[in-house]
Amino acid sequence: MSIECTKTEDRTFLTLHTEKTTYQMMVDPHGALLHLYYGKRAMGTMEYLLIWRDRGFSGNPWDAGKDRTFSLDSLPQEYPTSGTGDFRATALTVEEDNGFEGCDLRYVSHEISDGKYGLPGLPAMHASESESQTLTVHLKDHVSGLEVDLLYGVLPELDIITRAAIIRNTGDHTLTLTKVLSADLDFLTGDYDVLTFCGRYGMERNLQRTPVDHGEFRILSRRGASSHQYNPLVILADHNTTEDTGECYAMEFVYSGSFQASVEKDQFDQVRLQMGLAESKFRYPLGPGETFAVPETILSFSGDGLEVLSQNLMDCVRLHICRRSSSLAHPVLLNSWEGCYFDFDGNTIRDMARQAKDLGVDLLVMDDGWFGNRNDDTTGLGDWQVNEEKLRGSLPALIADVHDLGLKFGIWFEPEMVSEDSDLFRAHPDWALASEDRRPIRSRYQLVLDFSRPDVVDQIFSDVCKVLDMGIDYIKWDFNRSIADVWSHAAQHQGTVLYNYILGLYSFLERLRERYPDLLIEGCSGGGGRFDAGMLYYTPQIWGSDNTDAVDRLKIQYGTSFGYPISVVGAHVSAVPNEQNGRITSLDVRGTVAMSGSFGFELDPATLSDEDRQTIQEQIAFFREFEPLIREGRYYRLSDPAKDPATAWLFVSRDRSIALLNIVTTETFCNMPNQYIRVRGLEPGAFYRSERNGHVYPADGLRNVGYPVPYEPGEYRAYQIVLRKVED
Repeated sequence: MSIECTKTEDRTFLTLHTEKTTYQMMVDPHGALLHLYYGKRAMGTMEYLLIWRDRGFSGNPWDAGKDRTFSLDSLPQEYPTSGTGDFRATALTVEEDNGFEGCDLRYVSHEISDGKYGLPGLPAMHASESESQTLTVHLKDHVSGLEVDLLYGVLPELDIITRAAIIRNTGDHTLTLTKVLSADLDFLTGDYDVLTFCGRYGMERNLQRTPVDHGEFRILSRRGASSHQYNPLVILADHNTTEDTGECYAMEFVYSGSFQASVEKDQFDQVRLQMGLAESKFRYPLGPGETFAVPETILSFSGDGLEVLSQNLMDCVRLHICRRSSSLAHPVLLNSWEGCYFDFDGNTIRDMARQAKDLGVDLLVMDDGWFGNRNDDTTGLGDWQVNEEKLRGSLPALIADVHDLGLKFGIWFEPEMVSEDSDLFRAHPDWALASEDRRPIRSRYQLVLDFSRPDVVDQIFSDVCKVLDMGIDYIKWDFNRSIADVWSHAAQHQGTVLYNYILGLYSFLERLRERYPDLLIEGCSGGGGRFDAGMLYYTPQIWGSDNTDAVDRLKIQYGTSFGYPISVVGAHVSAVPNEQNGRITSLDVRGTVAMSGSFGFELDPATLSDEDRQTIQEQIAFFREFEPLIREGRYYRLSDPAKDPATAWLFVSRDRSIALLNIVTTETFCNMPNQYIRVRGLEPGAFYRSERNGHVYPADGLRNVGYPVPYEPGEYRAYQIVLRKVED
């Protein structure tokens, strides 16, 4: 059993075990649900950690009587709420119809069941009954009638615990939710750093490590999407934690809209870590009998450093969030965007397909510009009808010609957007999120469709399906702006719009999956602006960034690896000078970096030299050989691209018989010192032969001293070194 319940005369202890971790809470004599412990696997109860003292200005609940040592302002809690005397950040804030703000949740009962809970209308980790268990803790505010079911999913083998909640109004009056989080962790002790992943368009998910000091540190997105600026992943690590030593905790939000995460050190040096929905523009009335589902947060703990924590999250997302079979290889694709932008016709695409076939590509993707009156980015969004005049023929005929070459055919959509210069907007201006009394905020010359409205979702779904029925194998699903005008013409309460918008998006994607079970969807939001576990539930790969420069991608893909599998990251080789920053790198460098993802190309093959064609053919053959290792192997970050002169990373098979060491040098100067990359993850005591030079290396030497970085003059060099364990 991974979940245990033990009782004393007036206390109930609920304990969740994974293979290496333990999570424990306690119901106290007052019915308060207190958090006791999360960390390395442990036996027994941890109630002894609670120190009962009169804390002066920390107030006491009425039912504590004259006991001034009992205060929720100082005790660790599972799901803290406002109105209980706790002045720290709360997980739930509720406003009653008379204006009172507060909610006093007390324990009612709990249930333990085999299998993993699901959430209505929301993505959540999936697992079989033999792989997982669920703990449901029923709490209730006996004055207002608000009930909260705290949901805990336990995946023992991967050291994963998930948290979510279902909120119900069983009272007679409307209750308004103004803050709703899914996860809270209270720590009585610890000297921590918080690791967050910040950035901007074109430079997403850069690692930032900040010491936790008194006060509240918070990241959030108010943009209606998880955003380029902050990723919904946070890690709390001991100050001295490294890749392979020390304790660390992760929270990863399974949601694609506005979010917030915070860490707070209180007056008594206790630390509170939280994750959930953003408070900004959120105000959700809950009428009598209505329920609200709180999105899921994935939790994991490692006592052996950050790399184990990342591996836990990677395996969880790849095997238990993504629903595409983990045994399926991601196709090598050629996307037309940087090759021809809007300037193409059907013959252009056919020519690209023929050349892609010659290179060894699996999938050709026709990007933006195939529909409506769409020859630039100012018009046509929302008019999902094929422009046969531009294609010089029908889309089914084009698809058939590509299929006849042995390639799959993909297409670009941006279903959530509308151009003001479009037939759709002229017919339904009220379908856009924009106030009827104000001029809208434009971004990329487009507005956002109101996906909080089922009628809008239904119509766009119908239009998209008419195209998909023509034989499409792949969609690139784009979302190219943030939501600024949060105003729905149909919403009764505007504070519900952003949450309901995401439910509409998920509904659309779920219906696509049911109707086209073999359709591969790649998520995109100006690249990496909606790179989250929620989207990966529906789109098993996401375009990592619009920035395809290999050197910048080292930093982007490094940060991404802390919480997401390598195989889900859309990564392509593009032409040089790079479109985004003008940098020139070799095909070796670009290919090495792009292979740490769902490998593909973003260029015009007609411009390639014969030498480049041969190099690309060799790269595709190499990737196909090692794609199972890249997709399923253990991943190790061996250096930091923001600090080190060479960036290195490693894939190791689960049985540690083969490894792929990748090195890209990013700094060169005269008479450089020798560089060594310490290689973790190989079998201790074993020996490995390099296919690059035939040399046999002791694994212990590679770990303790390192692999010598090859030196060649010139800027930016790449090396892919296959290491096979020597059996004799």
